[in-house]
Amino acid sequence: MPQTNSPSPATAGNHIGHRGLITTAIILTVIILDQILKIWVKTHFYLNEDLEITSWFHLHFIENNGMAFGMEFGPKIFLTIFRLVLAAGLIWVLVRIKAMAAVKTGFLVCLALIIAGAIGNIIDCVFYGVIFNNPMPPEVAQMFPPGGGYATLFHGRVVDMLYFPLFSFTWPGWMPGVGGQEFLFFQPVFNLADAAISCGMIAVLIFYPRQLTLSSSDTSDSSDEKA
Repeated sequence: MPQTNSPSPATAGNHIGHRGLITTAIILTVIILDQILKIWVKTHFYLNEDLEITSWFHLHFIENNGMAFGMEFGPKIFLTIFRLVLAAGLIWVLVRIKAMAAVKTGFLVCLALIIAGAIGNIIDCVFYGVIFNNPMPPEVAQMFPPGGGYATLFHGRVVDMLYFPLFSFTWPGWMPGVGGQEFLFFQPVFNLADAAISCGMIAVLIFYPRQLTLSSSDTSDSSDEKA
């Protein structure tokens, strides 16, 4: 009788559990680090304060009502609800696919980064308006102020602080529209949650695009996973 290379139920269970621990650890680590940095900046920097670490890396405290890198789309409450629904959907997908042999561990890691980043910014949107005040510079914010927060639940602003002005140059005068103007790369100010989302999405598009199109038949026919 021919032998098969199918893993035993115990081995398969251990593998699934291991992947679950990895993704859970990534999600918790990113969320905790993101919130520690945000709370520290919020309570030690006044709004728009800039601390130059190196010529190409600053801590620059700003807040925004929108999505990653300060973009804004629609009313605040709808954006917050959209984030909550998206994060819940991604968590559901992660739980469903982590046991599928055809789904690579690297793809699960990318998905965990995206989920962690989404949750990190959701915490700001949902709770920061309630737990922080919003004093005028040069005063810094206080956590759980006696007079209450600066906004209601679900209307908090996202804290950003990572700024990388890597290089700049002046466009030649003969360039139409931009001639003589200074160009700075990289201008957006972001946070660890934004970075996790961006890294996860870029890695998926570069290394795991086929994972996005896996069907149930594909996963049932696959017998092993290559990380």
